[in-house]
Amino acid sequence: MLPMNAPADSAVAQYFSTIRSALGGLEIFLGDRNSPLYRNSVVGEVVMPYLSRLSASFTCWENRIGFVKQFRVSRAESGFPVFQNVLELENDRQSAEKRLAAMPEADQLRAEMADFILRQKAFPTDLQTRMAERLYLEQIGKGDIFSPFVLPETIRVAVNPKTMRPYYVVCWGAFDGTATLPMVYMATIEDSSENVVKMLVGQDGKLNPEVDIPLPVGGLLNPELASRFDDFALKNSAYSLTPVTIATNLDKDFPTLHPKQLRRIVLGPFYSAGITENNERINEILSKVRKPENAWLLTWTVQEVFSKAERPAQKGFWSSTPAQEEFHIETDDLEATRMGVSAYEKHALVPHDAYQALYAAGETAGIFGAYKVHVISGNQVISEG
Repeated sequence: MLPMNAPADSAVAQYFSTIRSALGGLEIFLGDRNSPLYRNSVVGEVVMPYLSRLSASFTCWENRIGFVKQFRVSRAESGFPVFQNVLELENDRQSAEKRLAAMPEADQLRAEMADFILRQKAFPTDLQTRMAERLYLEQIGKGDIFSPFVLPETIRVAVNPKTMRPYYVVCWGAFDGTATLPMVYMATIEDSSENVVKMLVGQDGKLNPEVDIPLPVGGLLNPELASRFDDFALKNSAYSLTPVTIATNLDKDFPTLHPKQLRRIVLGPFYSAGITENNERINEILSKVRKPENAWLLTWTVQEVFSKAERPAQKGFWSSTPAQEEFHIETDDLEATRMGVSAYEKHALVPHDAYQALYAAGETAGIFGAYKVHVISGNQVISEG
């Protein structure tokens, strides 16, 4: 863990500079409709709001250092802030309004600071600290941050013509406390609940045009299951759970919900020269990059598990079993088997300067072997291969 003290600390300044640069680069990459994440999927579109939340969290953390003087990063593992920082932001967000009401307005604090400087001929440290706290609380009070758990929302609704059931695309976010990694989940779920089928599926087997659905909708679209689904997502979003375990649990817990696909996007690890210690060789090469703000590397993994078949429900005289999904695991790929997925992609985003340093050291193949590499230069991202 890296405790960071005082805003003037160069390590603090460099960490925030590099993470800002990395998240900005990822935003450029995801915002490009020609990027690989847009082809045949909505992954890029889904991740963007969560990326905005993460950027807002970092802005808040940077402001918070102005009066708290301490910030901890998981140096040896994810390269992201430790979970305690995430919890503190969430607690402060909930109490921001009350705390702001008890503080002087920003203009009043500025006037007091100017008066102090004129009278005392010294810098008003205490007033500056109060001002920093006020600005932080104002920022956290208005913005969506990446909370420990970001509630599910339904972003798409359609009908599967083969099964005549409606299906939803639902997404939610979680910041894993143990692995200190931000994650985004995205599930495609069919719903065989009689009331929902009756309401959403028209006579022609398409979505009923008379039902107005203002997407995105907070929670699962099925109101009878929405609260239980929120609870399920909260309890089943740990990084230690494999995607196939989560999908299987969902299938078992909700007899009328049929998960056809589950994706998990894991952001990180993040490498920043001289700060993170998660890979000695990478950090050694990055430290040779001329501009410190370009001495970073951000990785992420997209994991996917899908259903290859649905075993129909069995209704017996004495007992019955609900329909059950059979999930495909790619057993020919050891990494996919270990992850509990049908498929996965590893991505790396790296500034041009850092990529050149790695290339010059002859390390690109060793470091990026299993990764799809995206090199950022200015406002452009070039994807290798």
